Amino acid sequence: VVTHELAHQWFGNLVTMNWWDDLWLNEGFASWAENWAADCIFPSMKMWDQFTTGHLSAALRLDALRSSHPIQVPIHHAEEVEEVFDAISYCKGGSVVRMIRAVIGMKAFQSGLGKYMKRHAYGNTETFDLWKAWEETSDMPIQEMMASWTEQMGFPLVRVVGETWKNNEVTLELDQLWFLAGGSELSEEESKKIWTIPILTCTEDGTQDDMTFMREKTASITIPLSSKDGWVKLNAGQEVPMRILPTPTMVDRLGEGIRNKKLPPCDRAGLLTDAYALVKAGHMQPETLIRLLSNYSEEEEYIVWQGIGDVLSGLDTITSDDEAMNANFTAFARTLVINLAKKVGWESKKTDGHLSILLRSIMIGLLGSFCYDDEDVSSEAKRRFEAFQADHDDVLSLPSDMRSSVFKILLKNGGQKEYESVLAYFCEATDNAERKHVLASLGHAPDKKLKERTLEWTTSGAVKLQDFFYAMGSVGRSNKEGREISWAFYKSNFERLSGMVGKGSPSLMDACIVSCAGAFCSKEKADEIEAFFKENPLPKSARKISQLIESMRTNAAFLEMLQKSELGNASFWESL
Repeated sequence: VVTHELAHQWFGNLVTMNWWDDLWLNEGFASWAENWAADCIFPSMKMWDQFTTGHLSAALRLDALRSSHPIQVPIHHAEEVEEVFDAISYCKGGSVVRMIRAVIGMKAFQSGLGKYMKRHAYGNTETFDLWKAWEETSDMPIQEMMASWTEQMGFPLVRVVGETWKNNEVTLELDQLWFLAGGSELSEEESKKIWTIPILTCTEDGTQDDMTFMREKTASITIPLSSKDGWVKLNAGQEVPMRILPTPTMVDRLGEGIRNKKLPPCDRAGLLTDAYALVKAGHMQPETLIRLLSNYSEEEEYIVWQGIGDVLSGLDTITSDDEAMNANFTAFARTLVINLAKKVGWESKKTDGHLSILLRSIMIGLLGSFCYDDEDVSSEAKRRFEAFQADHDDVLSLPSDMRSSVFKILLKNGGQKEYESVLAYFCEATDNAERKHVLASLGHAPDKKLKERTLEWTTSGAVKLQDFFYAMGSVGRSNKEGREISWAFYKSNFERLSGMVGKGSPSLMDACIVSCAGAFCSKEKADEIEAFFKENPLPKSARKISQLIESMRTNAAFLEMLQKSELGNASFWESL
């Protein structure tokens, strides 16, 4: 946050966008600069690896929807800008800046920024002013290349449609098309969309020096290999905001790079998150994704576990509407998570670095999702909570970064007594960050009445207006029953909630809607929610509602696809 806001001294203050349709000049650059500055100060935090599973993933999730918008989006009235303070302006904007740096190199990138700042100091600019400065320092057609990334919505899927493997090289035939999360059919006009795509590759020998620009619908590239069994990954370093569809042969070969960890962490994570999105869109078989996941059983990198965690959580939500499949999937996920727990453990170590601490936090969160009823897990969580309950300053027993997860484990295995204990801490906590641990976990109590009580309590005025939706989300995302309870509450309290939010930021109502209705995976529920908001329109939240409904229909289609695959058979899971 600090480095992001400091970046606005240059992009925002020294040089200001001419109008709101170039909002991304402020926020996209600041999103890039926050990571660049932090990486310079703390290189051990591997901020650019974290960027791939944070900013980049958020951008790709939203921009894969038909209800997304271009980076440069027309703004006719100033109040419309509230709708585009989102992952496109911030995260995709930052991803595009990162891509330019990778293409032109840091020297030309930095020199171009210097020219831009001096030329337009204390003035107003448009996007083409920045492109012009970089063109001058790089001697590359930046305007031509970048128009496809900022002026049109969405991003490309690069498919490997042909391959010729030799002992010392591989030739890949590529094509590109607009990637949509739901895999909906493209019209003839939509099929013509193309991007100017820099193709970077890596092999077991590292990232290749050669870079190919894919300016047309198809391209062919040849990559050297050091062995006949070598592997290759496209979009090395996840530098370009796009998805890659490898062939089954490429996936099989990459398995070795995952297991021996010669494939870099951000690429191991990107390969998996791409695969999840590709399966969801119908471009890859579900069985391929699960077999790919099984290669990560010895994974120990935080960045990669961010990707694994996102995929496991996504599949858990989707399969929760199919009891038998979810049971088989949960057993598979438990094995991965328990393996990690054995390596990382609950106790901090003197040798822990920043990423080790974050990894332990992810691990305990996943234990809370997939292993909360394991006797060792539940007893350890209870022991730590009781020690913390006796002394809130006991940060060794219950560090701040694992409190929400431990609270959830305690609540899932408990009843009224445990609920009261966690709720009591909300009043005892000395700062708002601590209170949020309670808000994020309280709805995970299994009893229906306690879930309903949570919703009533968080909207009673006991919780600050900017925070009340966190507890709603803890109910809405707790389980299948929790979704129904939170949505029913939202509908029956619509007028009261609208009054609470009042003239505040539309983002508050957006968060409320997502918290109460965001976890459904059925077309019927999507139709119901769409009908509700037609009868009860919220113009300032229209874009968010449209995105929510589109995502819900995509998830419903995804579940149907999984049910038709081998994942519906117990024998498939037993074969892993």
